[in-house]
Amino acid sequence: MTGDRYEVGALVAFATALFEKVGLDGDKAAVTARLLVDADLMGHTTHGLNLAGPYLAEAQKGSMTTSGQPEEVARKPAALTLDGRRLPGVWLTAHAVDEAIAMAKATGIGAVSIRRAHHIACLATFLPKATEQGLYIQIACSDPNVASVAPFGGTRAVFTPDPYAIGIPTSGDPILIDTSASITTNGMSNRLLAEGRTFDHPWLLTADGQPSNDPKVFNTDPPGTILPTGGLDHGHKGYGLALNIEALSQGLSGFGRADPGEGWGASVWVQVVDPDAFAGLPAFRRQVDHIVQACQACPPRPGVAAVRLPGQAAMAKKRQAEAEGAVLHPSIMPALLPWADRLGVPVPEPIAR
Repeated sequence: MTGDRYEVGALVAFATALFEKVGLDGDKAAVTARLLVDADLMGHTTHGLNLAGPYLAEAQKGSMTTSGQPEEVARKPAALTLDGRRLPGVWLTAHAVDEAIAMAKATGIGAVSIRRAHHIACLATFLPKATEQGLYIQIACSDPNVASVAPFGGTRAVFTPDPYAIGIPTSGDPILIDTSASITTNGMSNRLLAEGRTFDHPWLLTADGQPSNDPKVFNTDPPGTILPTGGLDHGHKGYGLALNIEALSQGLSGFGRADPGEGWGASVWVQVVDPDAFAGLPAFRRQVDHIVQACQACPPRPGVAAVRLPGQAAMAKKRQAEAEGAVLHPSIMPALLPWADRLGVPVPEPIAR
């Protein structure tokens, strides 16, 4: 199931114009649009332009702050804490990456903690900004206002899927790890529910703790939950990751589940490390390149063409889309057409095939 193909620049301009129409000031509209499109280019279709409509709705009803700057809560040479004031989370995280990069170049390590951001979309899109400069980066986030994942052994939601991403520079394409402490995401669950489809595996739990592959479990009272990474057998692994991610994102930012909810949003942790502050970038790459080569040379199991590195397919998809045009999931553009009509923004024409 594929949608139309669009020129990448036209998609970015379209999304930028939509966000500007609902009041995103400065570079907020352009940065948000570019990174949402990048998510689609990399194959993360639930966390790209699929989120543009919900973001526009949040801005129009005042749940997303559209203007101004974050408030600086605390700063040291290698650490910064920001109150995001519910500004666009994609823009805030991009700003945090820039801040962390600058600190890492100055001190070796830079970390930024953000509280009260709006949703931050696809974590993988933020990573290349650091890796292309030979820097290691990790990002983690959670939404203290939402719960859909139960702790291992439980049946009531406590956590969000709690995504985390790691970018590792190599001599070639970077390693881009984008995963979560849950076995699937809210976005994919919502998409399958809307399409009347089920998961291929029992990645969910009913409210009474029975495994299920049907996202309709979220419509019961009380609702079902998503299993942590590791599932029924080894879900303690995802449970442990969730606890760590919530401590990094909510504990260090000082805002989380212990506070009154403010609506869809995020607490965020960004950390950048400069290998030159340690054994040096050449030494770092020598070690990482050796691991990459060992993985790629590993004999694949039956049914697998070759062992891939995380991010390998995403970077290849992005290069192809930039050269040939981006193919959107077929549900995305129809959802944006009413917004384009309402806000008076011209819709890009598909590329003729």
